Amino acid sequence: MDKRIALVTGGGSGIGREICLGLARDGRKVAVADINLPGAQETQAAVLEAGGVAAAVQMDVSDTDAVHDGLLEVIDDFGPVEVLVNCAGWDELKPFGSTDESFWDRVIEINYKGVLRTVHTCLPSMVEAGWGRIVNIGSDAGRVGSSFEAVYSGAKGGVIAFTKTVAREVARSGVTANVVCPGPTDTPLLDGIVAASDDGDKIIGAMARAVPMKRVGTASEVASAVVYFCSEEASFVTGQTLSVSGGLTMS
Repeated sequence: MDKRIALVTGGGSGIGREICLGLARDGRKVAVADINLPGAQETQAAVLEAGGVAAAVQMDVSDTDAVHDGLLEVIDDFGPVEVLVNCAGWDELKPFGSTDESFWDRVIEINYKGVLRTVHTCLPSMVEAGWGRIVNIGSDAGRVGSSFEAVYSGAKGGVIAFTKTVAREVARSGVTANVVCPGPTDTPLLDGIVAASDDGDKIIGAMARAVPMKRVGTASEVASAVVYFCSEEASFVTGQTLSVSGGLTMS
């Protein structure tokens, strides 16, 4: 069987990079999409060094034209996308009362509408082919809430509900759709959130204490769950939300 084609948004660093490496080890050709092209190229180089196949694609998921252009580039390089992983995300820690509509718009455009754009663009060819895997990266913030992340939590909750609905709509088409929800995870995004907040270190410490395992997760631990949902073995698993959070969420 030819290697299936995977597109990973936010693949230029952190969890996204580990997902790209994991999918490549699992035999996928990986299109590494990121607004930060040098980061995507670094991930591409890491995949190639590990013996995999990858291409770097610049993509801003908050821009519909950029998503379409990026997908055309992937099709030219590899062919139609068969595995879609939405990992692109952004947030800042702020009390809701200190946010404004421009902040709301940015969080929603990237974390929620970015998922809508890529799924809307990639889903038709999956349905036509009778096979596809969609894995959207949510967050435990979208399941139980998270202080100073009200808008982000709402967007991730939307991702969970959206994914379940897509899973129902395409269940008879050979396409599955699932969500992986990281808990507090050691990533560049988390580092940036901490750096941008006056109380960042205190908040992260509180996050770690809230986890039964008393630590934050690693990007590779999250990636392992994503690789499973993208696999042939997960063909009868759809509409599910899996927390990788050290027991922070148990349901």
